[in-house]
Amino acid sequence: MNPNITPRQLEIIAAAGELITEDGYAKLTTKRLAARMQFSEAALYRHFASKEDILVKMLELLTASVKERMDAVAERGEQPDMRMKAMFDSHFTYFKAHPEYLMAIFATNFMEPSPVIDDAIKNLMEVMRHHLRSVVSAGQEAGFFTRAIPTDLLVHIVMGTFRLHMLQWRMTGKRTDVKRAGNKLIDAVLTLIAAR
Repeated sequence: MNPNITPRQLEIIAAAGELITEDGYAKLTTKRLAARMQFSEAALYRHFASKEDILVKMLELLTASVKERMDAVAERGEQPDMRMKAMFDSHFTYFKAHPEYLMAIFATNFMEPSPVIDDAIKNLMEVMRHHLRSVVSAGQEAGFFTRAIPTDLLVHIVMGTFRLHMLQWRMTGKRTDVKRAGNKLIDAVLTLIAAR
């Protein structure tokens, strides 16, 4: 996914992900992470400059995954409505298997403002927006989606709906089936944005 991340860094990210999933980002400390990895904090700092650096790398990995998965969906050449369903099904499947990456997205709620983390999240959102804009625009041109609402506003509405669904899943302790509920939600969104 990302050639700039070493195998050891991936191991550290995985361990950090476990801790974030267990207790949330606020309780992730370099001391706890080093203990989980069974080496010293000094050894941890040879791989990452800070806890913030770990989070940025997680977000970069997530962005690369989103791009790879959305490119694969686009290459299948499905109709716009089916393509949108496939895009979100891919996201729900991914986050169900890797909830630590969802926790990373929402970590900024629990920390001081960080321009580098904000930039990493903006990059992630831009990749998602690019792919979603492509499918919404194609759907409008083909008569699947309404033209009464501008493309960028539809994209904003759909992305906001997705983000709220994922936040609710996280806040309920991931007790619901995020994929099943998410796919029902996307079906409802498709009904709402359908051309009449």
